[in-house]
Amino acid sequence: MVREEQLRLLNGLISHLDNKTNINAGGILKTPADTYISEERFEMEWSDFFLNHPQILGLSGDLPKPGTYVTTEDFGIPILAVRDEEGMFKAYANVCSHRGVTVESGSRGEKSKFSCPFHGWTFNNNGELVGYPKKDQFGEIDKDCYGLKQLPAKEKYGFLWVHPSSEGDIDLSELLGERLMEEFDSWDFESLIFANEETYSTDMNWKLAIDTFGETYHFSVLHKDSLFESFHGNCQMFDSFKRNGRLILCRRSIDEMRKLPESEWDICAGSLPVYYLFPNIIFMPTPEGAFLVKEYPAEESPHKSFSKISFYFYPHVLEQIEELEKSGVNAKQYLEEQYSGFASVIRDEDYVAAASSHKGLLSGNLDYLTFGKNEPALHHYHNTYREALGLQSLPLEKA
Repeated sequence: MVREEQLRLLNGLISHLDNKTNINAGGILKTPADTYISEERFEMEWSDFFLNHPQILGLSGDLPKPGTYVTTEDFGIPILAVRDEEGMFKAYANVCSHRGVTVESGSRGEKSKFSCPFHGWTFNNNGELVGYPKKDQFGEIDKDCYGLKQLPAKEKYGFLWVHPSSEGDIDLSELLGERLMEEFDSWDFESLIFANEETYSTDMNWKLAIDTFGETYHFSVLHKDSLFESFHGNCQMFDSFKRNGRLILCRRSIDEMRKLPESEWDICAGSLPVYYLFPNIIFMPTPEGAFLVKEYPAEESPHKSFSKISFYFYPHVLEQIEELEKSGVNAKQYLEEQYSGFASVIRDEDYVAAASSHKGLLSGNLDYLTFGKNEPALHHYHNTYREALGLQSLPLEKA
């Protein structure tokens, strides 16, 4: 993040702390219960936000070198993403051109060729059919017509975007906007190295999982014995970038950082940036690396969802860990446990509360959820969500 922006945001947090204030949306917002439990609404979301919308598959670090691959079926179709021998990121429908079987069943790894488990048709990481058995008995075919179907794919700022439709388009200017593109360009997300991924399945709407990241009003209650020990609750900054948003959460370490000259301040030392990347991504840079949280509907239902939480380290952090390991310190395990512990707070506290909220919505005793004037990220997300579906914006009410 550019230096001037870091200082603006950190000084904003300090001002809130000193004045016992918080960001102010100017009123409250009420989002109707059908946002979360309507079957008809879910069908609109699945079509508009997943089947026909660019998706962040992961980070560049998920494909660390030529010949690596990842697969997913998280947003409707089986996808095989690769880094080819030239180092280019490419994506294909993970569907054999012979009989439609899933070609690669592994979740990630290193391969230059992929062989279908049904009949052994084999494709290289350029999607080309390079061989099939017993062609004298099967018959001669034009292999150029039987490659894997290529999907739109783009790698930029350390992110990997894929469009599930072969006719789709990935326009980063439209998705991010110039300001966010410039901000991402100032980070170093390209160098992040994949470390681990955890998947949590929950009986709740996928947007309730998104909502848990949108405010720190709950920290002193829900996280009183966990995150509240490291973060000041109900204190944050917020900015929007087209359909995306960025919260700045206030670490307690800012209390010591503010005693230093501003030239020594760092956004990740005094705060936790939380990027909302529309429609279903939460991305959080840290001093050591980053968390990538991907939220998806499950079982084609508005009532079930799953989260994939991946974490990444910067190369210099891994180098420091390696040096410590040589001296007998189990540093890598400690750092991974710290990251995994943060993820478990999301699973055991945030998602438990969100699932309870979903149960309350299903009871029929609640007409709407209310977002306070201190929760502008949720105001922005939900009105953006409605705008994207062609629904009327929710009015701001006096508080």
